[in-house]
Amino acid sequence: MTTIQAQEGAFRGHVLIVDDELSMREYLELLLHREGYVVTSVPGVKPACEVLARDGVDLVISDMKLGTGSGLDVLRTARARKEPPEVVLITAFGSPAAAVEAMREGAYDYICKPFDNDELRLLVQKALEKRLLRQENTTLRARLLPGLGMAVGQSARMQAVWSLVEKVAPGRSTVLVTGESGTGKELVARAIHMRGSRAAQPFLPFNCAALNEGTLESELFGHVKGAFTGALHERSGLLVSAGEGTVMLDEVGEMPLATQVKLLRVLQERKVKPVGSAAEVPFQARVIAATNRRLEAEVKAGRFREDLFYRLNVITLELPPLRERAGDISLLASHFLSRMAEELGRPALRFAQETLDLLERYAFPGNVRQLQNMVERAATLSDSDLLGPSTLPPAVRGESEPVSRPGEPGEPSLGTGFNLERHLDDSERRYLLAALKQAGGVKTRAAELLGLSFRSFRYRLAKHGLTDELEEPGFNSGKGTL
Repeated sequence: MTTIQAQEGAFRGHVLIVDDELSMREYLELLLHREGYVVTSVPGVKPACEVLARDGVDLVISDMKLGTGSGLDVLRTARARKEPPEVVLITAFGSPAAAVEAMREGAYDYICKPFDNDELRLLVQKALEKRLLRQENTTLRARLLPGLGMAVGQSARMQAVWSLVEKVAPGRSTVLVTGESGTGKELVARAIHMRGSRAAQPFLPFNCAALNEGTLESELFGHVKGAFTGALHERSGLLVSAGEGTVMLDEVGEMPLATQVKLLRVLQERKVKPVGSAAEVPFQARVIAATNRRLEAEVKAGRFREDLFYRLNVITLELPPLRERAGDISLLASHFLSRMAEELGRPALRFAQETLDLLERYAFPGNVRQLQNMVERAATLSDSDLLGPSTLPPAVRGESEPVSRPGEPGEPSLGTGFNLERHLDDSERRYLLAALKQAGGVKTRAAELLGLSFRSFRYRLAKHGLTDELEEPGFNSGKGTL
């Protein structure tokens, strides 16, 4: 066995050469070493298997005929590794059957003797690029799941959620993610995307409630030049732009009925008709829909099309509210605090046990998003590394404090223990609720009443963990929620 190290600073990957001809091994060693690769060469199947079991190999280049052995034996051993290297097989000219069998068993590619040096260099480069991309995707997926603070947990309900995510991720079926505001629907949709074969493609979330009907259709389906005032250029919609990635239709329950009709046809035909165009354009993206409304109730009320509901409801994944997984609260709070500690450069930040006990007893109407905001605020404002009960809002501590109502006469009472930021937060919360009531729960109208952009309004709702108090407890219809 021979191993040639790359020149210092020139390492591009570890290549294992398997060939029973010494002259061929030496030739390939020299060619690939000049390209900056660490090269190990062996004469047969057994030593090749020993190297694969012992060393980190990125690429195997093996002759198909190895004395009494075969390059297919090397391929099978390589593919059985936990992090398998790519494999390129060298075949004799005119033996396509062997090449087809090798590709079927997982070889990256094959090359026929005699081969061109530039052809081999390019093949090696492409094979290693594929391996690097696969490693990056694996790393991203591994980072994603621990980072999904909105959705992860040790409770039986969340374990069931993740089990279903693993099952649906490899397919292309439409998934409907349901749950109250703040439970982490977008993060679960991202997990489905990242755990499947589309992970290297775009993930495009889209809020169906944020735009009017015309703009909504233009964003989803695209438009041609001159289709409407301001359409100065042709534009592809999200469904086409996503390629083979994933489009998440958030708040799909608030989509206008006219757009629902068009979306139903798009999902059935797998084609979109850009606004102003007579031609249809096919698309390959997977669609994941999300809603905090009960769509069955919306169908009965005539606000959502029954046929579209069944088209979206191929696989349903329901996220439980935080109050139904109270055992996860301490885990989630600690997760968010560790992230804040790193961000603030305060590694000693920790919760007092009494603080965790209070959090576990709180109902969290704003779910995990509210908990995350609460932890962020406590960590940011606390002067001590030990976060005691006083760092939590009064409602969590089971306290209430008198606050002057807007328009009430008289100066505020200032004294020991007065906290301006808390009073301002309470006042902001009351104005948000008042706007929602006056607007009949229509968030876009409520934002207008307050002179806020829709994005800013949504942010403030999330900040206060607001849900619609006019709706039945346990699940929101979507009015006045995130």
